Amino acid sequence: MSQKTTALPQLHTAADVAKALGCSEWWVKEQARRGRIPFTKPGGSYRFTTEHFAEITHIFESRPTESSAAALPVSRAPRRRAAATAVAVTSLKARTPRRARQGKSQSAAA
Repeated sequence: MSQKTTALPQLHTAADVAKALGCSEWWVKEQARRGRIPFTKPGGSYRFTTEHFAEITHIFESRPTESSAAALPVSRAPRRRAAATAVAVTSLKARTPRRARQGKSQSAAA
């Protein structure tokens, strides 16, 4: 009788994945919590298989566009400036402090 041994998948911690990705452990856990990356959660902690890691790198992969227009430098449109309108400007003047006002009224009353 031969016994079949099934190889269990190796599970990696969020710290392992973060180190491999070059980011923080908090970021990995936050992405998993929000459902943006695949994970498994045995025993209440985030764990990642090798397949999960491959999928995570695929999710955040960025490829250049194949269009020839993308190879040309893009000229930026000039920024819009606020239209100059004739507005009357009122200069502000600070009020006299309460202590100074009370002193004047008391000295005037005496």
